[in-house]
Amino acid sequence: MKVLITGGAGFIGSTIASAFGERGITPVVLDSLITGRQQFTEGRIFYQGDIGDGALIDEIFHDHPDIEVAVHCAALIVVPDSMSDPQRYYRVNVARTLDLAGHLLRNGHDRLIFASTAGMYRPGPDLSVTEASELAPQNPYTRSKMMAELMLEDIGRAAGLRVVSLRYLNPIGADPRMRTGLQSSKPTHALGKMIESYERGVPFTITGVDWPTRDGTAVRDYIHVWDIARAFVEAAVRFDAVIPPVRPAGAGPGYEVINLGTGGGTTVRELVDAFREVVGDGFRAEDAPARPGDVVGAFVDPAKAYELLGWKPEYTIGDAIRHSLEWAERRRELDVA
Repeated sequence: MKVLITGGAGFIGSTIASAFGERGITPVVLDSLITGRQQFTEGRIFYQGDIGDGALIDEIFHDHPDIEVAVHCAALIVVPDSMSDPQRYYRVNVARTLDLAGHLLRNGHDRLIFASTAGMYRPGPDLSVTEASELAPQNPYTRSKMMAELMLEDIGRAAGLRVVSLRYLNPIGADPRMRTGLQSSKPTHALGKMIESYERGVPFTITGVDWPTRDGTAVRDYIHVWDIARAFVEAAVRFDAVIPPVRPAGAGPGYEVINLGTGGGTTVRELVDAFREVVGDGFRAEDAPARPGDVVGAFVDPAKAYELLGWKPEYTIGDAIRHSLEWAERRRELDVA
């Protein structure tokens, strides 16, 4: 069995490729390398190019007719960038996804797993989100993902494309075997900032300490990237059980949303405490007011993922911190080599 992974040279896509390989499933990687890393494709079947390139997609399926599932990870994902250049985000995340769907159907392939975001939900009073939560995306990035999903659902209804959308919030960590991890040496999420502060020997700043949470700091649903990758493998292996090829009349389009998360989330202060447990009590943090645009956050109820995929997170926050620190050192070695 083979799977096509778009964006397979990026952080998430490359980790998913490794997880498939460990299950005996061959990944075929397609990536433009605009943000992906060439090193993450070594030893893999790799095509460099754009998902909108129909001739290239045709070539891939001609070369690998045994591809059974497409995993679509190629996207732009940085929220501040989406605010400053929304046109680019809609072009890449929506229009290119439309192109890809057409290329898949033209080649007779109807199984697609879409890497999406739970950031499009409006959290409930307890800050949890489920698949039934209201959609209320707050920036062009999350809106582009929502628009892509609505588009794919319509295509599924009209043309028979079957889509499993996996939505998650805050991937952290690295491949436990240190094959891949975050491409950037300057990640913008809280854990990345903690590592930067630790390496510089300066205090980490907790922005916002009076949110309506258990300790006053914002909640994020941090999930280890390897756990995310495992869910994609399960979605591929169980695809026909999740969305049968032949659906009964009135069953609706072949489109299923599954959330991935921890079921409780982690506050920023809890993340600081977990970081100290890994690096020692000398790590310092200081409180500061919330910044404009900061939000209280949310966490994901993963009950449906357990029901349909038999999936639940296995790695702890401490594991993710250790793997992130190990990867930061490994990335420096790769950048020097």
